[in-house]
Amino acid sequence: MEDYPRNLAEFEARFSTEAACREYLVRLRWPDGFRCPRCGGRKDWPVRGLLRQCAGCGYQSSVTAGTIFQDTRKPLTVWFRAMWAVTSQKNGASAIGLQRVLGLGSYDTAWTWLHKLRRAMVRPGRDRLSGRVEVDETYWGSGEKGVRGRQTESKALIVIAAQEDGAGVGRIRMRRIPDASAESLMPFIEEAIEPGSVVHTDGWIGYDPLKRKGYPSPRHISNATKGIGVGVAAASPSGGVSAEAMAAGYAPRCGQPGAPGLLPGRVHLPLQSTKFA
Repeated sequence: MEDYPRNLAEFEARFSTEAACREYLVRLRWPDGFRCPRCGGRKDWPVRGLLRQCAGCGYQSSVTAGTIFQDTRKPLTVWFRAMWAVTSQKNGASAIGLQRVLGLGSYDTAWTWLHKLRRAMVRPGRDRLSGRVEVDETYWGSGEKGVRGRQTESKALIVIAAQEDGAGVGRIRMRRIPDASAESLMPFIEEAIEPGSVVHTDGWIGYDPLKRKGYPSPRHISNATKGIGVGVAAASPSGGVSAEAMAAGYAPRCGQPGAPGLLPGRVHLPLQSTKFA
């Protein structure tokens, strides 16, 4: 059976103390018992209740060394509540929501914690998207007067790839890019999408190199296309970027006429602020 709380009551009962959190980390880090990171020794004794000292070489190590908890001044109980908040919410967590739930005095602290957790959740060596994938860009930020389309003075440009999964949306990859040129788009596509996959775009010239990069010639999405599908909506300044137009058509890109996408369903892609990197 999976060793993980099924609800908030089970979580609070299990991780209500610092000792319980530390014991859980010990089992994760050393599932077969302590092993010295320097000499590989198996025998140790506790030092000040927080460190483990190797009986062989005398090296002192901590269960939190090299993790997101290293050098933290906050209790592990607060960190565990943060992890629960981030992983248990269906639509994701925001920094301001995390600050409110945990009672953190600083928004910057909540933002830093949130992005530490998000980076830790990325699986190393994860498989690239494959099959039929839609790629598009969206701008994140507040409204700007006198600019249209891809023109912007302060918005962040985000490129998103969504894999088709039957009648809905499967896995997603996204990245902040400096501009919508081929030099910015192609590295993301090559890293995120398996060669040979059918990549659907809106026909922007930045996607022109797709075919010679090993991706079949895409069927571009035109403004005249009718249907239901995935779109990437312009983000609101409150901190959420969401593909909200899933069941009702494609959301316009900053003043441009809307064009329907391909994949039905609903996807929320939370980004926190212009600090996003």
